[in-house]
Amino acid sequence: MNEMTIDTGIRKMTGAQMVVQAMKDHGVEHLFGYPGGAVLPIYDALFQQDAVKHILVRHEQGAGHAAEGYARSTNKVGVMLVTSGPGATNAVTPLQDALMDSIPLVCITGQVPTTLIGSDAFQECDTVGITRPCTKHNWLVKSVEDLAEILHEAFHVATSGRPGPVVVDIPKDVQFATGTYTPPSASHATERYRPRLDADRGRIAAAVELMKSAKKPILYTGGGVINSGPEASRLLRELVAMTDFPITSTLMGLGAYPASGANWLGMLGMHGTYEANLAMHDCDVMICVGARFDDRITGRLDAFSPNSKKIHIDIDPSSINKNVRVDLPIIGDVAHVLEAIIACWRETGAPTDRTALAEWKDRIAHWQARNCLAYKQDGDIIMPQHAVKRLYELTKHRKTYITTEVGQHQMWAAQFYGFEEPNRWMTSGGLGTMGYGLPAAVGVQIAHPDALVIDIAGDASIQMMTQELSTAVQHGAPVKVFILNNQYMGMVRQWQQLLHGNRLSNSYSEALPDFVKLAEAYGGAGIRIEKAGDLDAGIEAMIAIDRPVIVDCCVANLANCFPMIPSGKAHNEILLPDEASDEAVANAIDAKGKALV
Repeated sequence: MNEMTIDTGIRKMTGAQMVVQAMKDHGVEHLFGYPGGAVLPIYDALFQQDAVKHILVRHEQGAGHAAEGYARSTNKVGVMLVTSGPGATNAVTPLQDALMDSIPLVCITGQVPTTLIGSDAFQECDTVGITRPCTKHNWLVKSVEDLAEILHEAFHVATSGRPGPVVVDIPKDVQFATGTYTPPSASHATERYRPRLDADRGRIAAAVELMKSAKKPILYTGGGVINSGPEASRLLRELVAMTDFPITSTLMGLGAYPASGANWLGMLGMHGTYEANLAMHDCDVMICVGARFDDRITGRLDAFSPNSKKIHIDIDPSSINKNVRVDLPIIGDVAHVLEAIIACWRETGAPTDRTALAEWKDRIAHWQARNCLAYKQDGDIIMPQHAVKRLYELTKHRKTYITTEVGQHQMWAAQFYGFEEPNRWMTSGGLGTMGYGLPAAVGVQIAHPDALVIDIAGDASIQMMTQELSTAVQHGAPVKVFILNNQYMGMVRQWQQLLHGNRLSNSYSEALPDFVKLAEAYGGAGIRIEKAGDLDAGIEAMIAIDRPVIVDCCVANLANCFPMIPSGKAHNEILLPDEASDEAVANAIDAKGKALV
């Protein structure tokens, strides 16, 4: 009787083939990259298969941001491939961006042959050394026999625990060499990194007890809810419905709870709503879910939510007590922790002080009545807030994904575009990377070919990575770029006005391109909107065009983004539009000029 042959997946192949095979085994469908000499063996292997589709970008930074957009919109890993030297150094910005915003990214870089490392060879750089501070982990592969295990570990590290970017640096001779490929099922990669998912039951019980004793509670949520997956967002909504607690979010957490929800206070932080910031300042119990207490949220640390007990739920132990001391840390995956809190809440059945909660919500309603996002749209000049609001109204019933660049337009998008679902909002939060939005939109569109993908941009930011419109045209990705064109680096100009005596040093764009002609030059379509009465028709025309479009929406030049908490100030020192005279701003900002953008 013949023995049955079992296919273990273990077989001989070149290092370049291992890279492609590992992508297949980890479910990678799209790869964003740019070829060069040190990765030609991998590109040759890609040419000989059709399971992994390569998206050719125009700049390595664009590859990283496209992979980020892809990952953020799908909860899958984003993968990029770049060559050695400048290819790797051009990847540093998206790697740092992904690290700060917890985006799972696998970056494969080429390296000079092992025999030339350290010799200052052509296009050589210390990729591992350069990227060590801006990745979760990185590897220099010295032997083809180690390559498969390292690749599997890279995918595991990038997507497990707090997600983030990793780099695998592969010398060219390792790519050519033949070795043994071990599939993920036979790998030990997952054994070395096992983040804690389930929280301590005692801490769950303590959290529920503290929450039930609260008279002025608030849920403060962040990007960790979205990173945890759709189940975390569903559980968050269930928790809000069960507790009736008010809820706010960071920039990165928008969409985890619906903007139309009855308990929604709007975004928190420097350009967050009046009601969210005052509720955060005055609360007595704060439940931080998947956020990291960054400076855009906390303002002045010694005045941050001064009278509250703080619960912090996070999968990353290093985030606990890093910026703000908390009373009850809970380490675990957001979805696992929320499920446990909901179960414990139901089991204990202890009543919340509903009278106190009703009084708290009445107080919040009084703050909401200030209508802090109010603006005046009169005449032909388009207010930027109105442009975003109309864009929202005309696209909210579609399968729409929004990316942004960085600046005033980013904050207006966060304020006026209401997100009802997670994974529909892609923006650079922690690093604040101008140029992020267009390549991110390309990545989102590749992942969701039937969706409407819009990059809300500024006239300055869009010029950082405009060339990626060529990528969109080549790959049939009909992304829309909606530019709020005020002819300034808007946020820079706003801070120069408020903090530097209105000395507008180099923040006015004196040689803007004709964006309509630019779009057409790349093979896309261009639309210019100059009057408020033409706004709806222009947006509808943009939506109807089945190819990349740039909309040059000319908005009020000197509009400022409010509400605003000056840097270094407390939440209750927030400035509203009707209070934002030069004198009021001057009084609110540190007279010694210590406030920073």
